[in-house]
Amino acid sequence: MPQAADPDAPLRDRLADALAAEAVFEGWTRGALAAAARQLALPAGEADRLFPGGPVQVLTHISERADLRTVEDMEKEGVAGLKMRERIKSAVRIRLERHAGPREAVRRALALLSLPFNAGLALKLLYKTVDAMWYAAGDTSTDFNFYTKRATLAGVYSSTLLYWLADRSPGSEATWGFLDRRIDDVMKIEKLKSQVKSWTGGTTRTVSRR
Repeated sequence: MPQAADPDAPLRDRLADALAAEAVFEGWTRGALAAAARQLALPAGEADRLFPGGPVQVLTHISERADLRTVEDMEKEGVAGLKMRERIKSAVRIRLERHAGPREAVRRALALLSLPFNAGLALKLLYKTVDAMWYAAGDTSTDFNFYTKRATLAGVYSSTLLYWLADRSPGSEATWGFLDRRIDDVMKIEKLKSQVKSWTGGTTRTVSRR
């Protein structure tokens, strides 16, 4: 049975975007969330109703929304017709270029997620992001490669994100060059692993995808 549309979704998106704009100056705080609510002229208590978990819940919402939009953009642009290397490169670039949000807001979000009590959420959001990218890229692996691919892309995406935060080159061209080099390194490792596997006659274990 189809799930009913959330009537609060448009307002929740607007409030999330308003908080992201406030976070550039105030960080991801309750004060910034209250300021975002005032900016939208929301009734008292409305922000807490929409996001009872506060700024961390808003961060989760924004990250998951960005994942969905990245997948949608990849499908619209027909990246399935590209080589896998180019599909993954497109996924990372689309995610950062179109859906990451203001750099300073991202920097402050990472600072919040790096706190010990948010470590679990940070890993969960990163996994969801790289899993969405592999899904949109057409990955159908069910063996141990399912996990190694996501772990590898998590490293590529995280390092590229940090590079992008400090990049001031026109059009972030330095970041895309860095991304190319990282993917080249990964492809070399994957090629070596394939060669070793062929030499040793290694087998892989089948796993279930949750």
